[in-house]
Amino acid sequence: MVFNIGSQQGGVVNNVAGNQTVHGGQSGHLTADGRDVRELVGELRAAVDRAPLPPAVAPEVRSEIEALDTEVARPEPDREAVAGRLTRVTHLLTSAGALVAAGTGLIGPISALAGWLGTLGRPILQALGV
Repeated sequence: MVFNIGSQQGGVVNNVAGNQTVHGGQSGHLTADGRDVRELVGELRAAVDRAPLPPAVAPEVRSEIEALDTEVARPEPDREAVAGRLTRVTHLLTSAGALVAAGTGLIGPISALAGWLGTLGRPILQALGV
């Protein structure tokens, strides 16, 4: 039996040749590039805390990151909501010049989260120039 699968996304994905019986349920763990998604949000928060943000932008960015953390902590995060918040964070940081100033410290976790979002993350990656 051969499986030709382009890509799959989900908490649990089973590809079985024949019958499968599951006892006790199945669960999945959200990851991005092999890392926990909440860990990435924490990395983003830490990078934002280190970045020289203008006082007018900093509270809004931090508020979006808190909402982002709340969303990814849910058992099944709404990826569209995550994409919207991450897009706002990216635009705020770009307009404030923080992405240029902080470099990979901000770009790394943003691009990993955008990658986890799949097609929803493509506009974010384009905004980063990645």
